[in-house]
Amino acid sequence: MVYIGYHALALALVLSAFSTITYFLARIKFSRALLESAHRAVYGTFTLMTTASLALFYALFARDFSILYVAQYSNKSLSWFYTAAAFWAGQAGSLLFWGWLLVIFALVVLLQNKKRNPQLLPYTMAVINLVIFFFLYLLVFKSNPFERNIFVPADGHGLNPLLQNPEMIFHPPSLYVGFVGFIVPFAFAIAALLTGRLDSQWIVSIRRWTLFSWLFLTIGNILGMQWAYVELGWGGYWAWDPVENSSLLPWLSGTAFLHSIIVQERKGMLKTWNMSLIVLTFALTIFGTFVTRSGLISSVHAFGVSNLGPLFLGFLALVIVGSLILIVYRARLLKGEKNIGAWFSKEMSFLLNNLFFIALTVGVFIGTIMPTLSELAGGEKMTVNAEFFNRMATPIGLAIFLLIGVCTLLSWGATSGRKIFANVLIPGITAIVSVPVLYAAGARQMKPLLALVITVFAVMATLVDYIRGILVRRRRENSNFLLALLSLTAKNKRRYGGYIVHFGILLFFLGIVGSSSFSTETYATVKPGDSISNGSFRLDYTGLTRSQSKGMFIDAAIFKVYKNGKFVGPIRSEKHIHPNFQPATEVGIRSSLKQDLYVILADYDLDSQAATISMLINPLVLWIWIGGIFMIAGVFIAMAPKKFKF
Repeated sequence: MVYIGYHALALALVLSAFSTITYFLARIKFSRALLESAHRAVYGTFTLMTTASLALFYALFARDFSILYVAQYSNKSLSWFYTAAAFWAGQAGSLLFWGWLLVIFALVVLLQNKKRNPQLLPYTMAVINLVIFFFLYLLVFKSNPFERNIFVPADGHGLNPLLQNPEMIFHPPSLYVGFVGFIVPFAFAIAALLTGRLDSQWIVSIRRWTLFSWLFLTIGNILGMQWAYVELGWGGYWAWDPVENSSLLPWLSGTAFLHSIIVQERKGMLKTWNMSLIVLTFALTIFGTFVTRSGLISSVHAFGVSNLGPLFLGFLALVIVGSLILIVYRARLLKGEKNIGAWFSKEMSFLLNNLFFIALTVGVFIGTIMPTLSELAGGEKMTVNAEFFNRMATPIGLAIFLLIGVCTLLSWGATSGRKIFANVLIPGITAIVSVPVLYAAGARQMKPLLALVITVFAVMATLVDYIRGILVRRRRENSNFLLALLSLTAKNKRRYGGYIVHFGILLFFLGIVGSSSFSTETYATVKPGDSISNGSFRLDYTGLTRSQSKGMFIDAAIFKVYKNGKFVGPIRSEKHIHPNFQPATEVGIRSSLKQDLYVILADYDLDSQAATISMLINPLVLWIWIGGIFMIAGVFIAMAPKKFKF
């Protein structure tokens, strides 16, 4: 496997270099023969990368501990499910997975666009293959997943217990698909700049690719949040860790790009802005790989210190500087066909939306790199904690969520005062009425109350516009409400798929506001027979148990749960004791639409049966995951082919 895997990577490196150069030459000389030769090189690179990837999979499942990577991230007792996850658990394996995705996407782009975009395809493929070459260079010379083990152990070290969670099977691949997917719109943008074909064709070509990449970034981030919530045992789902931020940054700029390309398609505006946004988004995906693999930025999720940091920084500089030179060179062709003529228009709301998203992106980026920059500049690391991010993100986030509602009420071009009044009436009245209701329900601090009122307004604005369209369709087709809803959505999948995404984001925001503003915690050390209470919940502690399973000990604290004095069931919080690793926490959770009961076993003593418990009530957390489902469903609808019917 060592021989097959490594030499497949080395040959793929040669072919990627050949295809990069040949695609450029084919476009410059308009040579059909060179173009076909470059196409064949892509097929060869795909075959070789697939061979190398399958070789690593085989080595992992065969427990070939003569390969260092296999010995580091698997062992004989690891289930097949988590053995597959070991493929991307370490730096070398994750780079191989990244490169494999790149060649898969390159092949798909080639097959899609052979006849559809003959002018843009050669430069597009050249850019993609240049990125493939960079990652293959890292795999062959800097981070070889097939490096031999000096000493072959009887068993491997095993996979970190924190990664032995279903979310971690899907969370990293989802993020990688999202990150790698943005190479396609970036490559088309560079091809458009190189050819001077800066009409809307490149935008049309990458719309579904952008949605696809954004979808998987969304899935990856939500799965990561859920993993942190159920596995890390600290009561939350987002800690503003640098690696968490590195996956959020391209999501923010990618969201801005998704909105602004709508304006370019409809009005021919924001051409330079869109070019800059896709360059920024792709650059942030490279920055994300730098954060996790350089060792320069501290994170509990990073792979540790490595020699890859300077290479990623150099490649990042090439991407940014090269792209900016092309944008400046084509500045005349990138001038907008029209100007935004009215403040109260959809295009203005989209522009404001973009500005807020980029402001948030800049704020998160500065907070992420500030500790490292301060240490490099003055020798002392500046601490940037969650409070900084929360204070920075809160006002910007509120403005973004308000704009979700406002944008729905506006028309393209200009919106008359009468129409604004008619559109804002129901959402505005509902928001005003919600103030005393929310206050009576316990939202008495200004920030969470304001956030909830904005959520109510934006949700109602979205629903009212959707329902108006359904009622019109119902009268026109003489059908019932459900059929009219399906018909309306099918006729304009992009618009109403977007509405469903926005609705999901608002539910997501509702969960964040509720859990971050109204969470309560009780902390106590208890012995069997003792009770601990928080709000309407009471836990009666019955004791500790120890069991053994799959090479680990499981120590569990057992409780009876009472709500308002009524028994609702048992709950247990565990510590998993693995050889070679620190104990892993498995929290006890009982979820409902209203709140989560969240129980952490912080410390314990088996002999005395004493246990130190953290008991949290986290309101509305379930709405975060429900919102995520709506977001995913909305993107699928927006991506559906025009001819597709429900």
